[in-house]
Amino acid sequence: MVFFIVSVIVISIIGTLFHFMYDITNHNKTVGLFSAVNESTWEHIKIALTPTLLWSIIDGIKFLGNPNYFPAKFISLLLIILLMPLLFYGYTYITKKDLFILDILIFYIVIIVSQFSFYYIMNIDALPHIFSYLSCIGIFLIFGGYMIHTLMPPKSILFKDPITKKYGFKAHSDIKKKKN
Repeated sequence: MVFFIVSVIVISIIGTLFHFMYDITNHNKTVGLFSAVNESTWEHIKIALTPTLLWSIIDGIKFLGNPNYFPAKFISLLLIILLMPLLFYGYTYITKKDLFILDILIFYIVIIVSQFSFYYIMNIDALPHIFSYLSCIGIFLIFGGYMIHTLMPPKSILFKDPITKKYGFKAHSDIKKKKN
């Protein structure tokens, strides 16, 4: 239980820092691959995925040998990708507006649910090995999709910055147009 609480705290702190890291590093594109570069829903998914993936170094060492590790990690990552937009678009559909405090709460709720699912799956009976193989492929696809969608965001609401109405790096609100 202590490890679960520590994981939620560490992932939450790193995720919160990664919300601002692109600006702190003066718009470093490498940092932008892993941190929020605009205010789109996708970028908020990224700042929960990045620290969860980083935390894999720690929990991977701790749970080395547990046959449920990869399925647990895959499900925890998948929950971030699914829950963040579901909760955000769900409440904004109902309230007809974006509420800053709910946005923040959703971020932390998603991390808690993601980590809880990880620890729950880690503590059930061993799953068949096929689930580990499929989960490794799923984790690889999530990470690959993560990079591709950051560099070449699709033109959909999930990737559209609500402030600038643009996508990806070009959507950052501090990007100034050069005057000739």
